[in-house]
Amino acid sequence: MQPLIDNARTFGRRPEDFAGLAAGQSPEVLFITCSDSRVVPALITGARPGELFELRTAGNIVPPYASTTPTGEAATIEYAVEVLGVKDIVVCGHSHCGAVGAVVRGDDLNSVPAVRDWLAHAVKEPECSDPTDPTVAEAVQNHVLTQLLRLRSYPCVEQRLRADGLRLHGWYYEVHTGLVREHRADTDTFETL
Repeated sequence: MQPLIDNARTFGRRPEDFAGLAAGQSPEVLFITCSDSRVVPALITGARPGELFELRTAGNIVPPYASTTPTGEAATIEYAVEVLGVKDIVVCGHSHCGAVGAVVRGDDLNSVPAVRDWLAHAVKEPECSDPTDPTVAEAVQNHVLTQLLRLRSYPCVEQRLRADGLRLHGWYYEVHTGLVREHRADTDTFETL
């Protein structure tokens, strides 16, 4: 913890680097990814403060839309689309994902009931021909595609897609190499950016 504290103490010593951020934010991208500490959106994309609006959830899960029981995830997506007017949404899964791996392996999650219930509520088991693969690459990539489909069910996303004012992207990040792949609809494959 001490290195983090030391950096926080020196971080704001150049206020001129941050003064412009007080005027507001206008990110063009909503970046939905996992809470995993190895996935750092600004590091992966090179984004500066104010350039990405982030939503991080266990397993980069986009829960099904339900207007009667709003969620923090739904509020974040709606705010990004309706208020901030993002032009792109990226759903970024990653290799070695504990959440997706637990689902495809059928891990016993009774000792972590909130995690168990979150995954059971929000994840359709992704297709995976080899659940023993530690990267769970195939399952994560299929999971990303499921989350993109879920996003399309959000009224604000659906409306902006119909108006041709929003683009959705599915990414897969390899934590062990730093490589990023994007889903290509024409080939239905994840290819290197």
